Amino acid sequence: MSTAVTGVKSPSLTDVLNKQVANWSVLYIKLHHYHWYVTGPHFYTLHEKFEELYNEAFSNIDLIAERIRVFGMTPLSLIKDYLEHSTIKEVGTDLDSKSMVKEVLRDFEILAENMNECAEKVSELGDTATEDMLISFIKTLESNHWMLTSFNK
Repeated sequence: MSTAVTGVKSPSLTDVLNKQVANWSVLYIKLHHYHWYVTGPHFYTLHEKFEELYNEAFSNIDLIAERIRVFGMTPLSLIKDYLEHSTIKEVGTDLDSKSMVKEVLRDFEILAENMNECAEKVSELGDTATEDMLISFIKTLESNHWMLTSFNK
């Protein structure tokens, strides 16, 4: 039975989910930045893809934050907190399009590793609803990683 239904509240659950909020939030900002600043022969393709990815990131942030609220806990919501808790880091403004894609691929790998760890943690806590949400994110992330890897060859 889901943690929310059983009433189990775990600070460690909130911590791992807030790390996801932080990671997705930093990625969201980076993707938005790339959307605005991409140039070169693949401008239109990447401009559109970065927009698709930042919209997806925004949706994931919202779903994770709302999941935290389900437990009566507080999601991170300040940029300084995102930067403090995120394992995804900011980059400069001087990247070319190929470097932007490489950076996104690296961030996807970080996210996948962190989300798998998070899914294991919520599974241990018996929270199947959150685990299912994370597995859905992981599947989409893996597909996006494959597509960008193929693009960048």
